[in-house]
Amino acid sequence: MPDAVVADAPGRVNLIGEHTDYHEGYVLPAVIPQRTEVRLTPRDDCRVAARSDAMAGRAAAYELGRESRQRGWIDYVQGVTHALAARGHTIGGFDVEITSTIPPGAGVSSSAALEVSLLRALRTAFALAIDDVAIARVAQAAETDFVGAPVGIMDQMASSLGRDGEALFIDTRSLVTERVPLPSTLDIVVIDSAVAHTHAGGRYAERRRESFEAAARLGVEKLRDVGVEALPAIARLPPVLARRARHIVTENARVLAAVEALRRGDLARLGALFRESQASMRDDFETSTPDIDALVRLADAEPDVYGSRMTGGGFGGAVVVLAAAGAGAAIAARVARAYRDATGRAGRVLVPGTVLGR
Repeated sequence: MPDAVVADAPGRVNLIGEHTDYHEGYVLPAVIPQRTEVRLTPRDDCRVAARSDAMAGRAAAYELGRESRQRGWIDYVQGVTHALAARGHTIGGFDVEITSTIPPGAGVSSSAALEVSLLRALRTAFALAIDDVAIARVAQAAETDFVGAPVGIMDQMASSLGRDGEALFIDTRSLVTERVPLPSTLDIVVIDSAVAHTHAGGRYAERRRESFEAAARLGVEKLRDVGVEALPAIARLPPVLARRARHIVTENARVLAAVEALRRGDLARLGALFRESQASMRDDFETSTPDIDALVRLADAEPDVYGSRMTGGGFGGAVVVLAAAGAGAAIAARVARAYRDATGRAGRVLVPGTVLGR
């Protein structure tokens, strides 16, 4: 048998820039220590046999070219092979074992990490002419075209190009990126709310549909093409559409301001932008939940916290907290305990453990 190929990819936390990527706007993610690893062995036929530790070691199999949505974890594997074939890439069958420390449903891109790690292994095993940006594009297509989750490209770009110790500023229209170092004066905390979220759910798709309807009424295809100077026109839209557009337009502006704040090391300004983003997600895009709101309030009450916000597509998932260097671990533990006492949910500290970037 051919030698096995091992590849991995990280999860991500989005620092700021939520629901902007599918409007070709700006985002600012960073990788987290948790990763997905695949061990792939080519076969001499056209079968794919996959096993995942996240699914209690359950196995699934299918034939290349006969991918069929099963509405389970194997669809992310099928989506990758389907998307590769659609782009003219030829691969053979393979066995793959998947292990991951990224919790599914926490809003930290477990699906993107699976897609990217699998594509990295396939690139090596079958000598595919595909670079890291192309990997992100194929991974996004796997999720949108096959799995049926209408995601933007941020998660896949972050997992494919992100590196420890930096944020990745992405213009999702051009896919031009800038690596922005994370200051040594900052600890980043990520806490899972224990409220699972999914991109394939109806509410995520509904928010996306509403935002595109708002764009059409403003005479543009994507809200990237509308700046804050258009807020008076946005205010004249039907109320729901006005709220959706206002979030995306102001969130794009907040991402640009956050990049500048990081470059200057202005953590007070960055924290203020986090709080503004959370309010916008709660009130304008309406993707927060009472438990997420409680977790954010508890974090913001800590004296060494600059600001916090929900991260990911919403309706559950995790929060990201900016804390003073050296204070993150203690803050995370206190906030998780207080959250459990307040809600009865066993919130899980994802970062630190290993402090992001160090």
